Amino acid sequence: MKYSYIPRGVCSTKLDFELDGDIVKNVKFSGGCNGNLKAISTLVEGMPVEEVTKKLSGISCGMKSTSCTDQLATALRKALEENKDKEGAK
Repeated sequence: MKYSYIPRGVCSTKLDFELDGDIVKNVKFSGGCNGNLKAISTLVEGMPVEEVTKKLSGISCGMKSTSCTDQLATALRKALEENKDKEGAK
């Protein structure tokens, strides 16, 4: 399933990704540090949400209390919960 997320408190302005069950696919950041975010997107490709969130949650950027990677972890967690809620409603 495709998801979009608007990150808060970071330079990137939008985050698009897909989940195949709990597997992360096709992560795309809009804005932010282009090279670093392309690298992060490549590294998390094919990983389970739980593994990505364990590694990326809580990372800060400069003086900010969050980062693009922390926001990715938040977005993935919310999307997975949304998936579970939809499945439970069936």
